[in-house]
Amino acid sequence: MATSSDLNNTNAVQIRDMIEQKKKKKNLFNFLEKAVPVLLFLFAAISILTTIGIIYTLLSETIEFFKVVPMIEFFTGTVLKPMSQNPEFGVLPLLAGTVTSSVIAMLVAGPIGLMAAIYLSEYASDKVRRVLKPLLEVLAGIPTIVYGFFAFTFVTPLIRSIWPEVEATNILSPGIVMGIMIIPMIASLSEDAMTSVPNSMREGALALGATKLESTFKVVIPAALSGIIASFVLGISRAIGETMIVTIASGSSKNFSFDITQSMQTMTAYIVEVSGGEAPAGSTIYYSLYAVAMTLFVFTLLMNLLARYISRKFREEY
Repeated sequence: MATSSDLNNTNAVQIRDMIEQKKKKKNLFNFLEKAVPVLLFLFAAISILTTIGIIYTLLSETIEFFKVVPMIEFFTGTVLKPMSQNPEFGVLPLLAGTVTSSVIAMLVAGPIGLMAAIYLSEYASDKVRRVLKPLLEVLAGIPTIVYGFFAFTFVTPLIRSIWPEVEATNILSPGIVMGIMIIPMIASLSEDAMTSVPNSMREGALALGATKLESTFKVVIPAALSGIIASFVLGISRAIGETMIVTIASGSSKNFSFDITQSMQTMTAYIVEVSGGEAPAGSTIYYSLYAVAMTLFVFTLLMNLLARYISRKFREEY
């Protein structure tokens, strides 16, 4: 038979084992408490490190370009002939093509996207909204190369049948299709901004005798103005950075012109052209790729900073 002293020894051993297990669990828990924040910080820093790497790559190669081509000549030159015997590197033709296509895109996407957002937010029933909004956002999931072939094989022949002066490759067709592509972004963000406006503001306007239309344009839209403007600025940034549509449908003519019937080239299309392998590494043409990419990077960065500034400045707190 086990004596009382044996039982006491057994209990003591069990208690010691439990204490040791508790200590191991506590040590593991303390390790996880210290390790998890570090791991999360590393994940959060990936985007920052990636941005730093992109800036370093673009800046270092751009500096090499400006050692050969003066910066003033690059930013004020109206002629871009990188492949000629006497090459000229003026970025203004690319800027003209980029700005023209973006303006056309916003003239298409702005009104349509805003009107769609107004309908979804103020007039559509919940059932209709649940059906239409996902269908509208399907446009955002279509690959841009599909949009490019759509612009080249359908929109351009359609425009030329109405307006024969339009060239086979032109800036009008991709601008229109880019606008169609941007509609979901503007509509979705604007609708979210208008939906966030409290119903009490709508009900107050209606109680004072305003119609539904007056309430929408004089109360809801001004209250959601920061979100609407931010959606427009982000839409412009999206248009500026678009690549495949303009590469396929706008052609490669480096014309410094704002004639929408002509073939023009954007900054992104030029990057695709030069990176195709014709420019040998280390040549001036090769480095011009990075100079244009750096210009595009700064362009889109300024647009995104502008969107953040507008959102903060005109934000309404409810």
